[in-house]
Formats: sequence, C-alpha cells, structure tokens
Amino acid sequence: MAVAIVTGSAGLVGSETARFLARQGFEVVGIDNDMRKVLFGEDASTQWNRERLCAELPLYKHHDIDVRDAAAIGKLFGVYGSAIQFVLHAAAQPSHDWAARDPQADFGINANGTLNLLEAARRHCPDATFIFTSTNKVYGDTPNYLPLRELSTRWEIASGHQFEPGIDESMSIDNSTHSLFGVSKAAADLMVQEYGRYFGMKTACFRGGCLTGPNHSGTQLHGFLAYLMKCAHEGRPYTVFGYKGKQVRDNIHSADLVDMFWQFHLGGRTSEVYNAGGGRFSNCSMLEAIDMCEHIVGRPLQYNISTENRIGDHIWWVSNTEKFAKHFPSWKQRYDIRTTLVEIYDGLRERRVG
Repeated sequence: MAVAIVTGSAGLVGSETARFLARQGFEVVGIDNDMRKVLFGEDASTQWNRERLCAELPLYKHHDIDVRDAAAIGKLFGVYGSAIQFVLHAAAQPSHDWAARDPQADFGINANGTLNLLEAARRHCPDATFIFTSTNKVYGDTPNYLPLRELSTRWEIASGHQFEPGIDESMSIDNSTHSLFGVSKAAADLMVQEYGRYFGMKTACFRGGCLTGPNHSGTQLHGFLAYLMKCAHEGRPYTVFGYKGKQVRDNIHSADLVDMFWQFHLGGRTSEVYNAGGGRFSNCSMLEAIDMCEHIVGRPLQYNISTENRIGDHIWWVSNTEKFAKHFPSWKQRYDIRTTLVEIYDGLRERRVG
C-alpha cells in the first residue's frame, strides 16, 4: 500500500491533507507533537483534531515526534522506505511575533526541521513527491512599497500595475525586512528548491497567503480568520494591528490548497515554486472580514485598532496563482471568503456542542 507522511498532521493543512490522502487509498503516517500548544497556549492545541483523525481514519498512524529530531525522523522514514510516495511538510513555527522571542527555536523548527525531512526523503524515498508549505513572508515587506491607494474599507494596488491581478513568483525575496519567521521559512524554501534541482526530487514550495478553514486552531498570533471568528462567536475582544484595519489578505481554504498539492503530485514536476492564496477570488481587508463575521454571528464584535503594525507585515497581499493554473488547468478554487467564514463558524459551534 502507498504511504504518505504528513507533518503537522493535526493542524489545519496537515489534517485536511491526511483526510484527503486517506480517501485516495494511502496509509497516512502523521507527525505532530502539538507544538502549537507550546507556542500559543492551551486554546491553540490541536489535540482535538488529532483525536478526530485517529477516530475517523482506520489507516492513520500518529507519531508524537519533533521535526527537529533528525534521528527520529530518519528512523520513521526507514520503516516505510520506498513505499512512501507522498510527503507533505506542514509542521512549522508560524508566527513572526513569536519568532522574535526565540529565534533559535524558530529557525530550528522551520529551517532545520525541513532539512531533516528532506534528507530523510532523499535517503529513503527519493522518488516521492515532497511538498513544503512555505509562506508569502519569504518576500519580506517588498509588497509594502507597491503603489497602494486607500479606499474606504481597504488598501488597493494602483490600477494597471503589473501586480493588479495579484503578486506572482517574479517578486524578489531580497533587500527587504522579512521578520525572523520570514527568514527561517525562506531558508527552508530555498533548501526544498535545491533538493529538487540538485538531487532531482519532485519538490514544490507553496508560498501561502493566509491558509484557513474549519480545522484551524486559531490564536491571536496566527490564524487570522479562524481567530477572528472565534472572537466573534465567543464575545472576545479583538485587536487589529496597524494600517487602519484596511490591510488586505487573500485567504485560501485548506481544501482548495490540498487540491493544489494533489494536482502537483499527479503532474510529477520537479523543483517548483507557486504562490498559493485566495487571489482575486478570495480576499478581504480586516474591516471587511469583521463586517462579515458580525453578520454571520448576528452581533457586533468588540475590537480596537492598534496604531502599531507588526514588523514585516504586509499592507496588501493578493496572490497571483496563474502559474499554477497554467501548469494544472483542472484546478479550480471553490471557497470564497464568506463561504469559508460560515464553515469556520459552523465548526466552532459543532466543537462547542461536542
């Protein structure tokens, strides 16, 4: 039986991928030590999702391994060897605020952890598809120097600009402020590309905007839409960091992202880089997201807008996914912002009842 290794398997993207691959007939081997709880506290724990995976997927096997443990990672890959046909590396330290508190842990998880996975795959299953969930933060704050105009509820790029359809992979990652998180992910991103080119492995970096969906354990420092809806649902106050609340994010539902992974696996390309976000199909400003949450929940959200923005944060980010769509024309996005928010809200209510 074909085997898939999924790191961060109890997280948003990892769990979506695990369920999808199980439906395709894979034996799914999950790696997740609930580091999210360590990073962000009890509310961010993914234990609930791990328990659901173990209960719902008969062929799912969970391993409580830290990706920084090269020996443990190598040993696990050695058990399955060439039966491994698919590797999704979604485990990460995902917050630029947290990275500044402990740069060594951030780099160890994001950069060294990725190297451990790549080397294990090269030694034991070099023909497997290797997908890395990278980030648009590898571009640093370069997008903030685009010609932006202020509208009533959002910032928007100047009409006619080359990036008006969205930012593509031609944007430089050099000579900008990245945040330490952006640097650790960029290091991993480059290593994934290099293993593809140097060793001929089928690697891909998917540089995500905001990844979201009902399986997200949102927290203040990571998981924008999920945490916003949690605050609206539970009556918690919410803080917007800078830019008058008009900063724009494209949000891609985890199911649409996993479909990208699968199309890449079927296509068998080598060492690719794709911007992976909601694009023009699915994006919103903070103010627009708050308004939608209030309408879905049916009551006002208590929020304030801080005058201070986060270092390296984007004012406007909309991904251009045309490169991927050209390579894989059968891929189509299904979830816009409102549909996604309704799913997140329904998921929160279901978990509370359960």
